[in-house]
Amino acid sequence: MQRSLFARQPSVLIFIALLAVFTVVMVVLSEGLGVGLVSTSLIKILGKTLCLCLIAIAMDLVWGYCGILSLGHFAFFGLGGYMIGMWLMYERTKDIVIASLAGGELPATAEEIREGIGTQIFGVVGGAEIPVIWYFADSLFAQLALVVLVPGLLALVFGWLAFRSRVTGVYLSILTQAMTLALSLYLFQNDSGLRGNNGLSGLQNIPGLTDVPQSVVSVWFFLASAFALGGGYLIAAWVVSGKFGNVIRAIRDDEARIRFMGYPVETYKLVVFTLTAVIAAIAGALYYPQAGIINPAEIAPIASIYLAVWVAIGGRGRLYGAVIGAATVSLLSSWFTGGQAPSIPLGFYTVDWVDWWQVLLGLGFVLVTLYAPKGIGGLFDRLVRKDAAS
Repeated sequence: MQRSLFARQPSVLIFIALLAVFTVVMVVLSEGLGVGLVSTSLIKILGKTLCLCLIAIAMDLVWGYCGILSLGHFAFFGLGGYMIGMWLMYERTKDIVIASLAGGELPATAEEIREGIGTQIFGVVGGAEIPVIWYFADSLFAQLALVVLVPGLLALVFGWLAFRSRVTGVYLSILTQAMTLALSLYLFQNDSGLRGNNGLSGLQNIPGLTDVPQSVVSVWFFLASAFALGGGYLIAAWVVSGKFGNVIRAIRDDEARIRFMGYPVETYKLVVFTLTAVIAAIAGALYYPQAGIINPAEIAPIASIYLAVWVAIGGRGRLYGAVIGAATVSLLSSWFTGGQAPSIPLGFYTVDWVDWWQVLLGLGFVLVTLYAPKGIGGLFDRLVRKDAAS
């Protein structure tokens, strides 16, 4: 008899339960819908952290389980943010333009409104016309569909070209990094249609909900992020728990042998690559409205390298390890770079953590690689086995 997912992987139920408890507690303590003990800024940090945990799961699925070290998954994360950001910025600007034209003697025409929107959004890059890629920007449903379709199609085409050519190992990693760099450099151009280096801003303002305080909106996004993380974890656990999961692990360990046994290796890799790209895009679509802004720097190759570091620190090949790694690094980064960490005076020099945080992160990665190659998740597994043995 086929056992349920929770029976095959008890850790999944534990993770979902802990996530649910954490979410409820934070909502109850929040300023927006609770007793006000947790600030809105902290709720936003936690919501963004949950989104980063979701993309870390995607990275662990493609790298930790399938063996594809992708250094380009933050490109899909950023594309998801751009797709939803286009609707948020367009509709918010539309409301502003309509309000500014309302005082005229004659009602504003649709063309005047459209010209006003174009000038408001693209005047910063010397333009006034709305580019073709913004054709569906006034439709929330269409932009939500594009959150999935654009990164998914990019991953499908890129993966098909790379995998059918049997590019593997470090060469595949270089290709994914090159894809990310090319996309980032394109978006930096003012004529890309996405405002170049200025990016999309004001994303924290939800059209039609301007009267709702940010304290409430932040809780809504926090809940959406928690729900997406729980759903993404369940999907990833289901993928790796059955026959499909066994095959992709085998591809990771010995790709040539699996191909010799008759399995369509390229198809398995393409499915995982595309699925994880979509998961990353959904995470980005939830992250950037909480961040309030997105620009091409977010898609730079270094971001995808950081993502691999998070998963390595947490323990690749363990879904909860990816979550632990992303959450740990994200929260520590917010603490060190947000001014909460006290500077250390050494007499001849003062250690300012805003400047030294990345050095500390790199040192942590080296130490984990040398002394805990299975990451924090591996240390947790070791403790559990000790308790079980005793």
